[in-house]
Amino acid sequence: MTTLISIGELLVEFVSHQKDCHLQALVEYSGPYPSGAPAIFADQAAQCGAKSMIFGSIGDDGFGKVLTNRFSQNGVISEGVTVTDATTGTAFVSYNSDGSRNFIFHIGNTAADSLIFEEAKLPEGDLLLHISGSSLGNEKLRAQINNAVDAVIARGGKICCDPNARPEIMSNPEAFASLKEIVSKSSILLPSTADLTYLYPGLNEAEAIHEVFNSGAELVVLKRGSDGVLVSSASESFELTPFEVEEIDPTGAGDCFCGTLVASLISGKSLLDAAQLANAAGALSVTKRGPMEGNSNISKISAFIASQSVGNKIITRES
Repeated sequence: MTTLISIGELLVEFVSHQKDCHLQALVEYSGPYPSGAPAIFADQAAQCGAKSMIFGSIGDDGFGKVLTNRFSQNGVISEGVTVTDATTGTAFVSYNSDGSRNFIFHIGNTAADSLIFEEAKLPEGDLLLHISGSSLGNEKLRAQINNAVDAVIARGGKICCDPNARPEIMSNPEAFASLKEIVSKSSILLPSTADLTYLYPGLNEAEAIHEVFNSGAELVVLKRGSDGVLVSSASESFELTPFEVEEIDPTGAGDCFCGTLVASLISGKSLLDAAQLANAAGALSVTKRGPMEGNSNISKISAFIASQSVGNKIITRES
């Protein structure tokens, strides 16, 4: 069985209950929630039945235990998680009426960027390493992630990348260069529409996807937000319309989508079935407060699909 590896920042997150406070007002917050894009991905993949392993670093404190307790609860292999004397990383988020978000991250000089990738901890057998571009903004993390990419490729493994190209990452030349290098080595690319704009400026959607395939990718799944999902491989191309749900907390939806999709593919599901499950999982994830509180197993996702009369419509395209 393929082992699905993720690596990067491990955090706990606090979420504001009041919109438009811009992290400046005295309002009610919930937390600590387990968080960090690699952790959300790994947790969801494990819930979907994948052999899911994570590399990261936490502090020997209560926040660190929030993460390890969640990994243990859902079966994420955590031998790659180290415990340091530094405090566990944190994030604070608030939402605005226009759909934008305000974040404050504490990653630098915390346990989150104390990660040391140890190749010896990689399991034997087939490996698929998932990278989130959001992890590349920190110089220390970036170096360890690049080491992991090289190690997995040297072992004959493959790379999956969600560019997650936030503006603060793209304004960092070293982070952007690292992201482009990882994208060029990826067999599976899971971008948003904004990611394609950053990575392939001046190209339209179809042209950008063509460039991705030219770089050697086998599968491109484009997350279009409220416009649904476009799935493209050498032999298939189709779109899925989105489900209509009440959004409470959108943070982590993309990571949940990716974890479901990749876990489903390596379990042997067809591309269409995997994409349908991922589309539903991403919708479910936004219905609860907390970045991975809306993660679900296959049974819950399938039940949600069966209960819906709107969403997941399949539109076949020429490949």
